[in-house]
Amino acid sequence: MEKNKRLPDFALFDQNKKEIKFSELKGKKLLLSFHPLAWTPICRAQMLSLENNYKKFLSLNTVPFGISVDSVPSKSAWGKDIGLKQLQILSDFWPHGKFSKAMNAFYEDKGFSKRSNFIINESGIIIFEKYYDISQLPDVDEVLIALKEGRK
Repeated sequence: MEKNKRLPDFALFDQNKKEIKFSELKGKKLLLSFHPLAWTPICRAQMLSLENNYKKFLSLNTVPFGISVDSVPSKSAWGKDIGLKQLQILSDFWPHGKFSKAMNAFYEDKGFSKRSNFIINESGIIIFEKYYDISQLPDVDEVLIALKEGRK
């Protein structure tokens, strides 16, 4: 990871068609949890791990987001299907994968996001970056520890 790399200023829509502008979230830490595609078992488990720990994230001044290249209608249906109540899942559908590409979290040859986690500090600096195998469920406790430690 490039030292002191800033989060690119982007706006994406969540499953409820609400526009999320990262520039408006300064003063909060962000967890950007990229997943390849909705409607897959590991992606489901990944998003539910964020949903189930949502209050822990908030207690650490952190707003978690799930992100993939799925369309807003797909994200909306999937979010309802898996029972998301708090977690916002963002669509990087069009231009296809533009934000994922900017974060180096996109498989050009596959056309979807890499399974990865990024922690952004209150100043918009990326302080944690980890990529996972497509078949690997990211460890939410690892992310919570990194948030508590504020490590790079």
